[in-house]
Amino acid sequence: MELSVVVSTLNDREQLLSSLDALAERTPPSTELIVVNGPSSDGTTGVVRERTDVDVLVEISERNPSVSRNAGLRAAEGDVIAFLGGECAIEHSWYDAIERSIATGTDVVTGPVTGKQRDHDPRTPRTVAGRRVVHFDGDNVAFDRTVLEALDGFDEYLEDGGERDCAHRVAGLGFDTDWDAEMAARREVGTDGGQTDRNWGTAYRSLSYRLAKNYGPRPTVLGRTIGSALRDGSAGVRGVLTGEETPTGWVSDGTDVVSNAARGLRDGLFARYADRSSQRNPNGLSVRHDRAVHVYDRR
Repeated sequence: MELSVVVSTLNDREQLLSSLDALAERTPPSTELIVVNGPSSDGTTGVVRERTDVDVLVEISERNPSVSRNAGLRAAEGDVIAFLGGECAIEHSWYDAIERSIATGTDVVTGPVTGKQRDHDPRTPRTVAGRRVVHFDGDNVAFDRTVLEALDGFDEYLEDGGERDCAHRVAGLGFDTDWDAEMAARREVGTDGGQTDRNWGTAYRSLSYRLAKNYGPRPTVLGRTIGSALRDGSAGVRGVLTGEETPTGWVSDGTDVVSNAARGLRDGLFARYADRSSQRNPNGLSVRHDRAVHVYDRR
């Protein structure tokens, strides 16, 4: 197995160093290591360039995980590509779990990330419009390269939830995704406590976009979007009642949800008809070549 590991980082220098140390210790020397940074302002570039175990450092200017992953994918040369968050350090069994899964013909393999909050269990498949979808964590997943080529990478329209859109397209193309508990990573907590407030507008624009793009204008799309909004709205009401949230904040979030969900629905339908193939990716790897601001390549 020729493995390339793409590590995406943004202003998490100390956690990144722990992640790189773990990769150096727990993967073979032949593993290709690519760091995609940006745009960080904490000195990440300097400390990464000082390391001899990083093969390629790609500097980008957009705070978009899908852009970061595509930039790393373009630089990667391995026949298996793993994506890892810069705050995640792999466990000792991580590499062997990927190698075992790929050797048995698995197309995509993912595993747990401890210390990370989730709103769903990624081990539980979901059925959408008759399609069985297995979600994966974008901060800990490995692909056979042929799968990423068939997908044309990640959809760069998505600032949030790009890995979920990718999971729908993986299922749509008939590839399989396997969960392996031994492909484990742990999330290193930074000085901010490791959690950030959710941007509800971005989240709902992503949700409605990826559903409309992958499934078209059908009741399932509206039903899932509205149902999710009602559940989150109810949780917000409880927050107001307990004093954890203000009424004006709840109304503002609700307005963002409605306007962005409508925008995502419109853009998703445009994207669906812009790419009518089963790939469903009009904003993928092949569309642009200007992601990188600087590339430092030691190979």
